[in-house]
Amino acid sequence: MTHTSMTAVRAGLFAAALLLLAGATPTAHADTPPESGNWLVLGVSHGETPAAADGGTMLRCDPPGGGHPHADQACADLTAADGRITALPAEDALCPMIYAPVTAHAQGMWRDRPVDYTETFPNTCVLRARTGALFALDGA
Repeated sequence: MTHTSMTAVRAGLFAAALLLLAGATPTAHADTPPESGNWLVLGVSHGETPAAADGGTMLRCDPPGGGHPHADQACADLTAADGRITALPAEDALCPMIYAPVTAHAQGMWRDRPVDYTETFPNTCVLRARTGALFALDGA
């Protein structure tokens, strides 16, 4: 029986994201290494642990895009928080007191600094209230 640690899985996902980004880098930025810039691979999973098999959604912010349904707003929010997800402004929301945990995960680069963020929220409403458009990956 083979045991794969979450660290190994995350490292593999990070490497895959770098390869994906390297293949999708526009020629105008050919002189910039693919690991630089402002980009994140984002995922939300039900439960208290991030889903290892989920590839996630790419968010690029130079210019906004990469498959994220709210890239413009997510990039604006991250820029205002200097790329610190924990510093995103919380919105006022009335969320139900139902425990249906969701775990948000982000990995990538922001202003040439590595980003590795994982946090579990009591439910999707609280996730959206605390992170705004960043983890609104379903288009709603």
